[in-house]
Amino acid sequence: MNRDEQAYESARGLYLKKGIDPEKAMAQLEEIPLCLHAWQGDDVKGFENVGHALTGGCQVTGNYPGCARNAQELRSDLEQALRLLPGSNFRIGLQGHEVDSVKSGQDRDTFSIENFTEWLDWADTNHLGLDIAPVYYSHPKLKNGLSLSSPDPEIREFWIRHTQAIRRIGAEFGRRLKSPCVCNIWTPDGYKDVPADRLAPRRRLKESLDRIFAEKYPETELLDAVESKLFGIGVESYTVGSHDFYLPYAAAHRKLICLDTGHFHPTESIADKLSAILCQQGRILLHISRGVRWDSDHIVILDDALKDLAREAVRSGCGKSGNLFFMLDYFDASVNRLAAWVIGARNWMKALLIALLEPAAVICDAEECGDFTARLLGQEAVKTLPWGAVWNHFCETRGVPADDRLAEELRNYEKQVLSRRG
Repeated sequence: MNRDEQAYESARGLYLKKGIDPEKAMAQLEEIPLCLHAWQGDDVKGFENVGHALTGGCQVTGNYPGCARNAQELRSDLEQALRLLPGSNFRIGLQGHEVDSVKSGQDRDTFSIENFTEWLDWADTNHLGLDIAPVYYSHPKLKNGLSLSSPDPEIREFWIRHTQAIRRIGAEFGRRLKSPCVCNIWTPDGYKDVPADRLAPRRRLKESLDRIFAEKYPETELLDAVESKLFGIGVESYTVGSHDFYLPYAAAHRKLICLDTGHFHPTESIADKLSAILCQQGRILLHISRGVRWDSDHIVILDDALKDLAREAVRSGCGKSGNLFFMLDYFDASVNRLAAWVIGARNWMKALLIALLEPAAVICDAEECGDFTARLLGQEAVKTLPWGAVWNHFCETRGVPADDRLAEELRNYEKQVLSRRG
């Protein structure tokens, strides 16, 4: 028995004394799907090859070599990232401009499944689910910072057609892969300075959404989500699609509400929002990111906020009730892009594992009995439990390297593949 196996057996014995079976926790972790966001690999630029500059608040910092230049390279990078993640319950999230190819003169409002056939075949072959999102930024028809809420009817119509096209594509993903595609709508609409009229753009956004969702799909094929934001670059004073706008809309129209962990004030607890929403209106799409001072889409690290989020997710029954959906959402070009995927995904999985290994029932029972001293003691005691040994065992038994061997794997791929892209 090597040192890692000894560490695991010791940890397992300690957990069993506390009524927690690590084998069961690892099995539960494997049941929880995680969607990797494809746009980390191409710096949210997509592959339309029409020269649109990044606009609408989507800015990527850094120029690390090896950015994917086409969908084939992006799929190759995703395959390598998946090889470094334990388990097999993964999905891939696309944005609507990450096409395999486009016809000459074709614009986003005429995209169809033909623009994504290689993605679909690849996902089918690799037993992956596919999710998708319309793309309202980096396009000349984001006029004066407005898309679905624009006062110009022609602009609104273009973006309505685009969203309808992406929903049709998503539904085809769901049908072919026999796994519902989550189609998430986020628009960058807003104003840099204080608006004269806050109501009219929100009325137009609502009318656009109503028209978009008039085309119905079974939930076995497509699940719609709407995503809010506090503010962004160029829309510091007013965001049309705020949390207060989308939360009642999602409730009234039976849509998933998307909570992006970087789209709120830095002092807000996204973990606290989960139970508040789930007990009343159903389902949440959680975009797992990390804001630093504001919405900056940093790579997810294993900090207290992430562990709190995972704890609330586990206690809300994720993986069983089907009411929580998890997707990474950040983009960082200052480091190896594969490392960004792998680090973020593994940290979210670690946070879930930590939560699954906690003796939550004992702590909750103490709270129910009004024994807040025992509750506090229990909450503090779990912080020193040897979850790391269980994580290493989880990786080892699923055939992927432990954390201390990741750097070598990533450097080899960078040397053999990324460095040759120029």
